[in-house]
Amino acid sequence: MRLTICAVGRLRKGPEADLIDDYLARATRTGRALGLGAASVLEVEDRKGGGQQAEAALLSKAIPDRARVIALDERGTLMTSPDLANLVARWRDDGIPETAFVIGGADGLTDEIRARSDHLLSFGRMVWPHMLARAMLAEQIYRATTILAGSPYHRV
Repeated sequence: MRLTICAVGRLRKGPEADLIDDYLARATRTGRALGLGAASVLEVEDRKGGGQQAEAALLSKAIPDRARVIALDERGTLMTSPDLANLVARWRDDGIPETAFVIGGADGLTDEIRARSDHLLSFGRMVWPHMLARAMLAEQIYRATTILAGSPYHRV
């Protein structure tokens, strides 16, 4: 099962991009033995300034067919890292080919994107900058693979 972050906005080169690339490369390496494919980022950008609705249309097109969707939203469910790992493992074991993690733009996600999602995930009631949310998500994807692999990276 592939793991894809579908996000609004283009990330410029810099420390955040390096951090995200590092965590996703680690997740890809660790996940191979677990039946998890490549972890990657798919970026969309509304260059015409259509706002939240235009971003939602681009995100909808970016979400791979037959993917389960986890949308990041401050109104979503708080999960532990093992809970997220178990959710990914359950979907993998059910034969789901891809999980898409969706991060909206500055105005968040539309009700349609939230309704389309299989799970709403919150990193807390605070709103995080877009690029930090990506970095935190990339780390949690890597952490999920290490939990499933039985690695000591995740300690309780």
